[in-house]
Amino acid sequence: MEQKNLGRTGLRVSELALGTMSFSGDEDGHRVLDAFADAGGTFIDTADMYARGASEEILGRWLAKRRREDFVIATKVWGRMGDAPNDQGLGRKHLVAAVEASLRRLGTDYVDLYQTHIWDAWTPLEETLATLDALVTAGKVRYLGTSNVTPSQLQRSLDLARHAGWEPYVCLQPRYNLLCRETEWELLPLCAEQGVGVIPWGPLAGGWLTGKYRRGMESVPEGSREAYWQRQSGKEGWRSKATEETWRVLDALEEVGEETGRTPSQVALRWLAEQPGVTAPILGPRTAEQLADHLGAVGWELTQEQRARLDGASARPLPYPYEMQSRLGDNR
Repeated sequence: MEQKNLGRTGLRVSELALGTMSFSGDEDGHRVLDAFADAGGTFIDTADMYARGASEEILGRWLAKRRREDFVIATKVWGRMGDAPNDQGLGRKHLVAAVEASLRRLGTDYVDLYQTHIWDAWTPLEETLATLDALVTAGKVRYLGTSNVTPSQLQRSLDLARHAGWEPYVCLQPRYNLLCRETEWELLPLCAEQGVGVIPWGPLAGGWLTGKYRRGMESVPEGSREAYWQRQSGKEGWRSKATEETWRVLDALEEVGEETGRTPSQVALRWLAEQPGVTAPILGPRTAEQLADHLGAVGWELTQEQRARLDGASARPLPYPYEMQSRLGDNR
């Protein structure tokens, strides 16, 4: 697996990252981690709220048997970890307590990439960024990142950090895949301009881009991630996703997969990995067998025609003012 710089930093990470949200225990989790490391993977992403800390603990017990310096460990902070008023958010009290708790669970002295999981509208941005800067100065964190923010929120954070002389965000973790291309409208150009690395979550759209879903289906497959989320949320998501736009993308994935001898998952991951500005898509396998399939996304490239076909099938109608700028702004 190739190693790439994260944005404009000197931090080198593998071209695919391993997400740990689906880990259910040491046995299965460690099998996936072993396989990822054996394939040359070095970049591992978790979060304090995944299984209420259990994901970090599983990773920590595995990391204790490895050379810590060989891996780039990323975790995230925001979510509620207890019942007290300050057990969530990005205020100083919670941030300091959360990083210490993550370090204990991970069994390490430092986190390579510490990411704010979502925007906190209740905490002054100055408090959050100053606290994160102090964590870097204290040596508990090496680099800072953020996730699930709007373009204006990211730009505001970068500008404020630059003005105050604080450590800036060097990485963004957005949702981005063939069924979610709105990230391209502003976030990706902003990251490219500011030198911010991009590590997309949900690269397979919760299983929709794996080949499990096909035209003619009338409900989600049993045992699928979509079925799990529907049970958890109590919401019916099938009708909003089983659209002609979705089937068009899946048809194109199947066609390109047949041409290349690759699975739909591998084609979807390859397309994402080749998108401008993307550093490393975050895989989310539950089993070593799923990971083995995902790893087939490295070591080859789509042709220009195949990329164009996938781009066309997954293109989203641009709303105003993006459509007007695209139609008129480039006509010079």
